Amino acid sequence: MTERSLVVWCPDWPVRAAAGEAGLDPDSPIALIEHGLVHACSSAARAAGVQRGLKLREAQSRCAAVVVLLLHPVVDARRFEPVLTALEAGIPTVQVVRPGLVAIRAAGTDCFYGGERQAAEQAIALVAGAGVPDVRVGVADGPVTAEQAARSTGRAEPVRIVPPGAAAGFLAPLPVALLGLPELGAVLAKLGVRTLGAFAALDEASVRGRFGPEGEAAHRVAAGLDPRRVVARVVPADRDRRIRFEPPLERVDQIAFALKRTAEDFVAALAADLAVCTALAVELSDDRGGTHRRTWLHPRSFTPLDVVDRVRWQLTGAGLTGAVTEVLLHPEAGDAAADHEQGLWGGGPDERIHHALSRVQSMLGHEAVLTAAIGGGRLLSDRRVLAPWGEAHAPARAADRPWPGRLPGFVPAAVLDDRPTVHVLDPAGRPVDVDERGALSAPPAALTDPAGRTGRVDGWAGPWPIDERWWDDAGVRLHRLQATTEDGAAWLLAHDGRDWWAEAQY
Repeated sequence: MTERSLVVWCPDWPVRAAAGEAGLDPDSPIALIEHGLVHACSSAARAAGVQRGLKLREAQSRCAAVVVLLLHPVVDARRFEPVLTALEAGIPTVQVVRPGLVAIRAAGTDCFYGGERQAAEQAIALVAGAGVPDVRVGVADGPVTAEQAARSTGRAEPVRIVPPGAAAGFLAPLPVALLGLPELGAVLAKLGVRTLGAFAALDEASVRGRFGPEGEAAHRVAAGLDPRRVVARVVPADRDRRIRFEPPLERVDQIAFALKRTAEDFVAALAADLAVCTALAVELSDDRGGTHRRTWLHPRSFTPLDVVDRVRWQLTGAGLTGAVTEVLLHPEAGDAAADHEQGLWGGGPDERIHHALSRVQSMLGHEAVLTAAIGGGRLLSDRRVLAPWGEAHAPARAADRPWPGRLPGFVPAAVLDDRPTVHVLDPAGRPVDVDERGALSAPPAALTDPAGRTGRVDGWAGPWPIDERWWDDAGVRLHRLQATTEDGAAWLLAHDGRDWWAEAQY
């Protein structure tokens, strides 16, 4: 049986959210752009001829006064959260379809408020109280029909109720594109089926055989037999814990002692949900308005003592200018408690190593202890990715892609920073250069290394060109040369068109 659903729709919500973020009037001509196309636009922009799917230049030619903003889904969700909170204060069974559109289970809600229309009007009042002036509500059999009912309303009559059993007749004149299945819609259009009513009139067995389970489900929706039910969202529990100090505290031992109870409560709240914290964000605030936030990782999970230790270590190197007024603990990442049970003989050496390195990091600075990973690129400096201990590596370039021109085979032992200058000389003592055809001006005979020592070149190979992103000023254009000197040192050199520098040493 199809469930009665109540859908609340806030027209042009992405535009309203973006306008609020930018401090603009949402009733002014505004267009949101995604991938160079209009994703959404305000009513004023639509009145001037701007439509969804237009290219940016076409939209600006139709409405010269249109304000162009980029689409940010995160902004939509963040600004819709207060609206959800206000709505859930009076109606708890809310499912978020997307920011600006929610579905509510009508059963129970209508009984509480005295009927479906009264429940719809209450929903409008709750959302309007959160600062949204234009709210529409549709009530029908199934969330799809209820959404279309809400979209068929206007400002004068913001509520439309489709009686039970009348969903098929309401949906019949609507286009099949509303099903959200472009491939199915394209095939149906070729068959001359352009409305939901015509699609619903097809034999169900024939639809199942031609379009499979997805087509059969769409056929049931078109026939007003939407099987989907409203699943109320579960509001995540607030697992943050904070402690405020009045008066502010300056001594680390005082703060650590006062934090013990809060740390125990923080870990216990997670344990009550059968979860543990694997990444802890600690935010410190002082009485001069300064803040310091750092995320700490743990190889297993944080105990109350671990939490206090991390706060103590962060206080040691935070560099706050005043006394501490507040400490905030936030579980940045968690995991199921069952996956982090202690082994038969305890946590093993990994946890002791992590504890020791984190302690060193707290004394010397967050970036004093680094771990290495391999990234992508043609230069060795691109392939060597260093990150502070406890942070996830995020290479700017993927290492698994082919990189034609990268150094193959035997890898140098040391990658040199800051491109130390070297001098490559020919037998006559003149600097060796690389011409436009990538050839050396003379055979290398001597090399002055970064330490200023000059030695005879026993062997050399190259040069090999690298011409990366030649159309970009930030591109790489250089020639590589390998050389060995009489003292047994081997170098990887690079020439950037002006000077020689040492990229690495073997």
